[in-house]
Amino acid sequence: MAALGIATGGSNWFSALALGVTLLKCLLIPTYHSTDFEVHRNWLAITHSLPISQWYYEATSEWTLDYPPFFAWFEYALSHVAKYFDQEMLNVRNLNYSSSRTLLFQRFSVIFTDALFVYAVHECCKCIDGKKAGKELTEKPKFILSVLLLWNFGLLIVDHIHFQYNGFLSGLMLLSIARFFQKRHMEGAFLFAVLLHFKHIYLYVAPAYGVYLLRSYCFTANKPDGSIRWNSFSFVRLISLGLIVFLVSALSLGPFLALNQLPQVFSRLFPFKRGLCHAYWAPNFWALYSALDKVLSVIGLELKLLDPNKIPKASMTSGLVQQFQHTVLPSVTPLATFICTLIAMLPSVFCLWFKPQGPRGFLRCLILCALSSFMFGWHVHEKAILLAVLPMSLLSVGKAVDASIFLILTTTGHYSLFPLLFTAPELPIKIVLMLLFTTYSISSLKTLFRKEKPLFTWMETFYLLGLGPLEVFCEFVFPFTSWNLKYPFIPLLLTSVYCAVGITYAWLKLYVSVLTDPPVGKTKKQ
Repeated sequence: MAALGIATGGSNWFSALALGVTLLKCLLIPTYHSTDFEVHRNWLAITHSLPISQWYYEATSEWTLDYPPFFAWFEYALSHVAKYFDQEMLNVRNLNYSSSRTLLFQRFSVIFTDALFVYAVHECCKCIDGKKAGKELTEKPKFILSVLLLWNFGLLIVDHIHFQYNGFLSGLMLLSIARFFQKRHMEGAFLFAVLLHFKHIYLYVAPAYGVYLLRSYCFTANKPDGSIRWNSFSFVRLISLGLIVFLVSALSLGPFLALNQLPQVFSRLFPFKRGLCHAYWAPNFWALYSALDKVLSVIGLELKLLDPNKIPKASMTSGLVQQFQHTVLPSVTPLATFICTLIAMLPSVFCLWFKPQGPRGFLRCLILCALSSFMFGWHVHEKAILLAVLPMSLLSVGKAVDASIFLILTTTGHYSLFPLLFTAPELPIKIVLMLLFTTYSISSLKTLFRKEKPLFTWMETFYLLGLGPLEVFCEFVFPFTSWNLKYPFIPLLLTSVYCAVGITYAWLKLYVSVLTDPPVGKTKKQ
């Protein structure tokens, strides 16, 4: 942490926040971990013990390598440290292998790589306007933002309990955003290109990056009314951006192109044979759609309007990842979800082009692209909500309306992650951590914007308070009812549908804010 203190330029409070959350992560090491733990152990074994030509063909385990090549090389690098902890974890045949040393290595690998996330948060704090800064340290926007990001509840439970590597990946995204605020566009473009080849889920926000760089970097000036000055286009800048994308892609995909394996790599990255919804419904539009289909099918069976023998056997709540057919409503295809996602993104992208608002406008477009993909994408994971929650944190300390949207989105999105931790020992941990984070978020942002109108309407307050009774029913009441055996999917359905309402509302509220904001009228030299 000494290096961190130097990096923060003497900001002792930032070092204390980073050190504190690191200690908390260490305390979470013995907690439950999901099958993702075995997924990444298997990837360590694949990349360590097999030649590169077999990485995307190896299928001894059901958890095949399905991330882009940079992440595969990341696992390869980790494996050369892992061998000093437990060589057996690197055996491809050791399915579901676990040991105390394997646990320690994998947990600490997540904690260690979070250093990039900490650095990215520090860089983001440099981009925050300090005009609203109060006299007290805890009332300063930079302090509040640091807590909202470093101590983010979603990242804590997904990475350090459930087990994933979202921290350093989110760090790359936040760092690229910070570089745009600092007008270091080439660095921002490079970081995002690298990020895409670590995890392709970030394709969701690629339209925001592409349009912003073309509009605000390749075109170097605007007219006084904010419209584009066409003769300011720079081919040199466009070629430079293209070269960055090409070189990063060549470095990532080149070896597999040489091996004539690109089709195999892409078949792993985009497995459209998976179902519309994940094993647990992500709280999006398709959750509402599928829930309606489920309700209609139950009603149809009760009224004997449907033949039980003709109902598809694949259950959306079975925990399996597979294709399925809706019972009553029309089934949804990958093409349909792509079209819906594209339509949902277009208004935000148009605003980014025709109503330029600088890096802040880019950030809002990025969040809307992330939310639109979350709302309408194919086989969306519930954890993907973090793709919108984390960058929304940057907006939350700038304007009261954005703070309100952030609190609704974050509280609802974080609660939707609760079913990931379904074991009894983790129940008090997730409840306490969420209560602490949510209480701090609401109180700190209310203090920051205390001179403005209340952050919530009575309806929004009522909705958020409803999460309490929902949790009591799902965790403490429903398991003891007779419905538990006949309709075991009800807690997941209620959680997903209730949270989908809140996330949809936040998405629409942000869209209204973006569409009604005036363009920046000043001519700016980028």
